[in-house]
Amino acid sequence: MAAAAEPAARAGPGGGSPRPGSPAGSPVLGAGDRARPGSERAGRAAGPTAPGHSFRRVTLTKPTFCHLCSDFIWGLAGFLCDACNFMSHEKCLKQVKTPCTSVAPSLVRVPVAHCFGSRGLYKRKFCGVCRKGLEVPALRCEVCELHVHPDCVPFACSDCRQCHQDGHQDHDMFLHHWREGNLPSGARCEVCKKSCSSSDVLAGVRCEWCGTQAHSACCAVLGPECSFGRLRSMVLPPACVRLLSRNFSKLHCFRIPETAALELGNGEDSVDGSVATGPSREALAALDSSKQTLKIFDGNDAMRRNQFRLVTVPRLARSQEVLEVALRAYYVNEDPGDFELQALPLPSLASDAPEKTGSGGTAEEEASGGPGTREPTPEAWVIRALPRAQEVLKIYPGWLKVGVAYVSIRVTPQSTAQAVVLEVLPLFGRQTEDPENFQLIEVLMGSRQVQRTVLEGEELLLDRLLDIRQTSVRQVSQTRFYVAENRAVAPHVSLLVSGLPLGLSPQEYSSLLHEAMATKAAVVSVSHVYSSQGAVVLDVTCFAEAERLYMLVRDTTLYGRPLTALVLPEVLHTKLPPDCSPVLVFVNPKSGGLKGRDLLCSFRKLLNPHQVFELTNGGPLPGFHLFSQVPCFRVLVCGGDGTVGWVLTTLEETRHHLACPEPSVAILPLGTGNDLGRVLRWGAGYNGEDPFSVLVSVDEADSVLVDRWTILLDAHEMGSAENKAADLEPPKIVQMSNYCGIGIDAELSLDFHQAREEEPGKFTSRFHNKGVYVRVGLQKISRSRGLHKGIRLQVEQQEVELPSIEGLIFINIPSWGSGADLWGSDSDSRFEKPRMDDGLLEVVGVTGVVHMGQVQGGLRSGIRIAQGSYFRVTLFKATPVQVDGEPWIQAPGHMIISAAGPKVHMLRKAKQKPRKAGTVRDTHVDALPAPEGDPK
Repeated sequence: MAAAAEPAARAGPGGGSPRPGSPAGSPVLGAGDRARPGSERAGRAAGPTAPGHSFRRVTLTKPTFCHLCSDFIWGLAGFLCDACNFMSHEKCLKQVKTPCTSVAPSLVRVPVAHCFGSRGLYKRKFCGVCRKGLEVPALRCEVCELHVHPDCVPFACSDCRQCHQDGHQDHDMFLHHWREGNLPSGARCEVCKKSCSSSDVLAGVRCEWCGTQAHSACCAVLGPECSFGRLRSMVLPPACVRLLSRNFSKLHCFRIPETAALELGNGEDSVDGSVATGPSREALAALDSSKQTLKIFDGNDAMRRNQFRLVTVPRLARSQEVLEVALRAYYVNEDPGDFELQALPLPSLASDAPEKTGSGGTAEEEASGGPGTREPTPEAWVIRALPRAQEVLKIYPGWLKVGVAYVSIRVTPQSTAQAVVLEVLPLFGRQTEDPENFQLIEVLMGSRQVQRTVLEGEELLLDRLLDIRQTSVRQVSQTRFYVAENRAVAPHVSLLVSGLPLGLSPQEYSSLLHEAMATKAAVVSVSHVYSSQGAVVLDVTCFAEAERLYMLVRDTTLYGRPLTALVLPEVLHTKLPPDCSPVLVFVNPKSGGLKGRDLLCSFRKLLNPHQVFELTNGGPLPGFHLFSQVPCFRVLVCGGDGTVGWVLTTLEETRHHLACPEPSVAILPLGTGNDLGRVLRWGAGYNGEDPFSVLVSVDEADSVLVDRWTILLDAHEMGSAENKAADLEPPKIVQMSNYCGIGIDAELSLDFHQAREEEPGKFTSRFHNKGVYVRVGLQKISRSRGLHKGIRLQVEQQEVELPSIEGLIFINIPSWGSGADLWGSDSDSRFEKPRMDDGLLEVVGVTGVVHMGQVQGGLRSGIRIAQGSYFRVTLFKATPVQVDGEPWIQAPGHMIISAAGPKVHMLRKAKQKPRKAGTVRDTHVDALPAPEGDPK
């Protein structure tokens, strides 16, 4: 077995396939850039600058655009790649550096699978595989900016962002991760400062970490190392996150609900789109009688799943021409002479299937000119690989700092995995080491999953390659072979289990989980306990047991409450840069007229997705646990006032577990009132501001202190017979930041809350929500309950006589009911001027719905009653109560309001400074489109 080591070019930086900024000239590209029989090749003039493309001159009946310069192409001036539809001027051919889809998998630096969500309508976006417009519901990766047609998903390159270390090729230096096309309008090239975006073709490149944008030709001038750009101090560096995720999908790793991918589900099983070479999807229905459409399968797996591609060929086409079209349909960039087409007869004709010939097709077809002329035409064909006497195989090193990306060796029928390891070690400079300490690993780089298989030492590689091609001829281009050290990876998986009973000890939680799920004590231990949250963190030292527990917990219910399980990575806090203060993002996807879902996706792409948490999937606790050892971090809460209070309460309960016990909290207001957001200058609500600008504002915000208050709800002291049921309720403690209302305002909030629970789909805008508030208020405008007769108020141990009121409100901030100043601005010698950090609450009364409307309209203020730091309210009957917008009916008893201890550090948005013209950075991440069927 003679070695044929080649000086391979380094693969694309940052884990993605090499884009125009990556070095070109790999021998692999030259070998794959062969002419197609029957086509006029122009790529020869371009040489290695047109990696893998099969260009031919085309006659254009209507103007189109060049994918390199984005200018018009007319008449005979265009050259089209038969595989990936790359269109170019003849003058631009020598500058083409973007690889063809058929060779892109071979150029991936570190294979990372994508995480596709639900289908959506993406206007003026283009598929990253076939380069055509996304005119139908399409898919987009939840972690990077790859857009694809549903039928192009199996051909997508596994070049997603590498967001953590997983024990396989972990890199210390981080490189740019280029993604081609779909740049925001107005994007400017970092090199030439000219426009590099296009709404007509897939043009330009952008680093998905730092946001640098450039022309594909200008990109080579930029250095390879990425600095994370403007958000570098806010991003959790991938080199500081470790997650051994062998048995978990990316959906599990990034805590993305699996319902987001259910639509894709059988997408690969129903691939019936047209071929990338040939008519467009719209033209398939209008084919003339001189052409025919054939089903093409690429192997046994496609036949089992009924996955096929439709190709259109002339009825008089010969077998060789049909085979070339079929190979291009599956982006196979190999010699057509190494393959054949086998007919798959109709079920009724299966008994008299014709005999196969060695050159592809059947004997009858050889006589008549090919599968296109045979009558009746078989319904489907399958591409088969012919046996090969030898093959050139690329072997990649499984460690860092090697002079070449891979070496190429020639394998024969006698070549085994052990022999290959023995041969390539000297080529990688490891000739002095024992070959027994190394192994050959086969890596299948699927678009949605990267699978690794350790090959046995005596396994024959040529037979292995033939088996792969029998399964799928395109799978060979997605398969790599790595030589790696034969070292065992110590399994370690952290599972956070929530939904457990509150207040138990570690031993009680361990026994409870053992009884419910038969946990194995030898490999499962409880490392952290959050008894106030009813959650524990399990350390699992067995991958199989971790997967079993994860799946089992999600189907388990304890005491009527479903359990939740999340896979959490480990933050290597000692490796964080000194100036790094990452932002921990919490998003409530149900807030803000459902804009939270769009923001969730945008923040995952702008930051490391490991630092973005969806509150409906486990609440805030998983985020605070993940950041528990980070010495300095900030928090961004995307939601309404209730969501902010939820996060602040969890912060209070977990503060003693944090290395940074007082992180500053910023707000992106998504609720209806957003009073705390108004006070801190974050605005009355989210109006579609660029998420990148939001993060910049968080980074520039000032830290201020805000009082936190504890409310003890105790219904035990009421002794009348009619209230015996209330005596059974245990005391409850809630936290408050904004205000606490008793009476009419809480009653309105409760009615609104119940209406939203009944029909959540109607509450998709703040305007509609406020309209519901008005309608509920009008229904109660004439009611009089005499609240002052049903309660008693004590301030600083002194009883206060209440005027005739319908609502009693304790306010901590100068904003109530969507921005109204309830206390008023008039000076009063009886009280101090209110501040949100003075350790005092203001007590105000309202006489009814009309008075509340006048306050919100700025015509009146509330009735000033008292100011203090300790309050005791006695309720003589069940009364509506609301705290920070969360309402309920409180049983008769006592409410004690007092300071909660440490003040909370909040971030107040800096005042806007006038910007100079031309300094506004281009939009980093476009707003996500509405899901399919959404009226938005």
